[in-house]
Amino acid sequence: MAEIRTGTCSWTDRTLLESKTFYPPGLKSAEDRLKFYAQHFNTVEVDSTFYALPARRNAELWAERTPPDFIFHIKAFGLLTQHTVEVARLPRLLREMLPPDKRELRLLKDPPAEIRDLAFQMFAEALLPLYESGKLGVVLFQFPPFFVPRQESLNYIEQCQKMLAHYPLAIEFRHRRWVDEQHLKETLSFLKERDLAFVCVDEPQFDDSTMPPLAEATSDISYIRFHGRNKENWFKKGITTAERFKYLYSQEELLGWLPDIEKVARRSRKTFIMFNNCYQDYAIRNASQLALMMRDLEHYLRRRETQLRSP
Repeated sequence: MAEIRTGTCSWTDRTLLESKTFYPPGLKSAEDRLKFYAQHFNTVEVDSTFYALPARRNAELWAERTPPDFIFHIKAFGLLTQHTVEVARLPRLLREMLPPDKRELRLLKDPPAEIRDLAFQMFAEALLPLYESGKLGVVLFQFPPFFVPRQESLNYIEQCQKMLAHYPLAIEFRHRRWVDEQHLKETLSFLKERDLAFVCVDEPQFDDSTMPPLAEATSDISYIRFHGRNKENWFKKGITTAERFKYLYSQEELLGWLPDIEKVARRSRKTFIMFNNCYQDYAIRNASQLALMMRDLEHYLRRRETQLRSP
């Protein structure tokens, strides 16, 4: 039976801080807020690393400021997941390596291979303090919707794993073809053979443009992300991230996930359930709700396993 942890996909979202419903009024520093968060949850996802390469010093501080058993999951830098990134957010060394015609661009897409390789190295180096302290859970690779099932994509995933050889990777696909009838078996086999975690997601359902809520375990770590079900805002342009993920799960909706959570937990050593409905304190509230349910589920499953082992 897996260890089950719940948490949120950030602890410093702007609308969470503005809501003034989670952190006490006197907590103003990043250090105090992380310490307070760690009193309520034992795992968190770092989202800021998607937008800019993390600094090693930040990873050191995260490790120092949390309890010994606290776990961080790090979202891979967008340049590593084939997203477009802001040139201004690149480290100076990478900017200076860009061809002259690309240095003046606001956004960078398809960087030269040597720049992407160095970005991988810098990313891996920055995470070492978390890895060495035993506080690194997974590196989350959330690929863009245009990352579709083909040999080139599979080769790239293998390259990502090679570049981050010591770190557990979790793969979040955002194109439904990865799990359609034609590709599902191959996708899951590919991940299992390489001990890569398939990221299960809960998100709004459209005919063919979002991922279904498929519960599968492909490594000894299972990873589930709750994005909310705000169908009206999911593809709306000109809105904030918080507005897109503005959705509070009901008790019934969370209960509906328990059979699938049990399924993946039985096939894994660790299961992480992360809430990305990052509007005000919605993720905090839902993660707390599910954590209570998980305690009851863990107790029940352990009792049942004991009974099954008894003569």
